[in-house]
Amino acid sequence: MRNVEGKVVILTGASSGIGEATAEVLANNGAKVVLAARREERLQELKSSIEKQGGTAVYKATDVTSQEQIEELARYTFDTFGQIDVLINNAGIMPLSFLHEKKVSEWDQMIDVNIKGVLYGIGAVLPYMRERKQGHIIDVSSVTGHIVRKTWAVYSGTKFAVRAITEALRQEEAVNNIRTTIICPGGVATELANTISNEEIKKSIQDSWHIALHPEAIAHSILFAISQPENTAVNEIIVRPTKQEL
Repeated sequence: MRNVEGKVVILTGASSGIGEATAEVLANNGAKVVLAARREERLQELKSSIEKQGGTAVYKATDVTSQEQIEELARYTFDTFGQIDVLINNAGIMPLSFLHEKKVSEWDQMIDVNIKGVLYGIGAVLPYMRERKQGHIIDVSSVTGHIVRKTWAVYSGTKFAVRAITEALRQEEAVNNIRTTIICPGGVATELANTISNEEIKKSIQDSWHIALHPEAIAHSILFAISQPENTAVNEIIVRPTKQEL
């Protein structure tokens, strides 16, 4: 697809769900994808699958809560391909709970992955993009970065934060021709619900999966944003199942 072929794309959270689907869609359209996640075995399998389809992929096991590992990921990408065109901050977790349950460790994990992981990614690639006066940073937020519901307090807070961070980044880096995009998925059939320790809440999420989108729907939205001409930035996309009310 126009303006995708040959681009070097770093993708966090690439081992499943939206990340896995996006890696396949972008590689099938000629991008060189750098797969990052903690589960190295899944990254190896995805790399092999992409290469069998004629695509180009490498991987590096990465924990987005580690600034050092994210910096190493950016260096590895540059050393391998000589440039970084796109970063997709996709890694995220969603251990929903009521605030009175006081699941502090889960709050901390969400903040570390969903907010700090995004910031570390941005910080790692900006020097390379600013040097070239070109680049694209895509941050995955959520419909719940626009609305708040009970049990979603902390998760929504992290996704509101992603939107705020990305909008500030847009304003700061427009002068350097660096594009930004916020992707806000609604219900998507992924592994996110697996991190919910409250069984009642988990069941309510799983019960809604009959209307959930396939991750490929989000992947194609990301493909659309990347494929625009360099002077066109698609700043935010909300993608919901048609039957989703909120």
